[in-house]
Amino acid sequence: MSATTSVPEKAAAKPPRSRGDRLFSGAAKVAGLTILAALAGVFVFLTIEGVPGLSQPTSTYAPNHDFLSYVGPLIYGTILAAVLALILAVPFALGIALFISHYAPRRLAVPVAYVIDLLAAVPSVVFGLWGARSLATYLVPLHAWLYAHLSWLPFFAGPPSVTGRTIFTAGIVLAIMILPIITAISREVFAQTPRLDQEAALALGATRWEMIRMSVFPYARSGMVSAIMLGLGRALGETIAVALLLPQVPEVSVKILQNGGATVSGFIANRAGGDSFTVSALMACGLVLFLITLATNMIASVVVSKSRSGVGVEL
Repeated sequence: MSATTSVPEKAAAKPPRSRGDRLFSGAAKVAGLTILAALAGVFVFLTIEGVPGLSQPTSTYAPNHDFLSYVGPLIYGTILAAVLALILAVPFALGIALFISHYAPRRLAVPVAYVIDLLAAVPSVVFGLWGARSLATYLVPLHAWLYAHLSWLPFFAGPPSVTGRTIFTAGIVLAIMILPIITAISREVFAQTPRLDQEAALALGATRWEMIRMSVFPYARSGMVSAIMLGLGRALGETIAVALLLPQVPEVSVKILQNGGATVSGFIANRAGGDSFTVSALMACGLVLFLITLATNMIASVVVSKSRSGVGVEL
């Protein structure tokens, strides 16, 4: 009886792994733990340096009176600029990704993909200087047109800026910066859609768009959500471009065509040379931004996991 039971036990035993498998597994674990350690180190540093900034003298938060009123407008400006960037970038990014993966001939798709990927290599300071020196001035007529025709909407109420250095312009610059990230990930996910699923949809009489809607989008849903959330994280944490473009005047306003606006990272970059009280308050702002970014990534992970299980949001 023992001889018969020993055979299944031996069959169920895991086969020994080769030395290469063990080395690769160990390297992957070390890499993952290193990232977690670095993340924990950043959190500990921001906590140690930033907690004293929560209760500094009132003069430190001038013209505000406490930390919440000090960081509130900065968080608002950060989220507003990032959301504007997503609204502008996502349709273009998904459209370009579909064009490269399903519409363009290969001789055109390859150079277009290369140019889009090349945008990711442009330094942030270049985008910031271009936005502040060129794009802002170029968009002044657009600001005036939006105010003249759409001022009945709170977002486009005036008076419009005469310099163009507004949250609206910052959103456009951030949209261009996150465009290659969302495009690259979406393109790869679209290209991995099973060929048989696409051919089956076409064989049943579906048009190319219907095939994409019924076969490509459901398969790529989790990848699209991941790409969008990664772009959101990039927009939330951008520093140099918004620091050069916006005047970093903290305010809470839905009027995106007026001068003003500030983000947490840009405000920190412009005020980092102050006294110790100011630096501790800025560190506390950085800690708040870190927690917001962490919460955004955690929410994105939940959404992606639900999308993979078929419970996610419908497109």
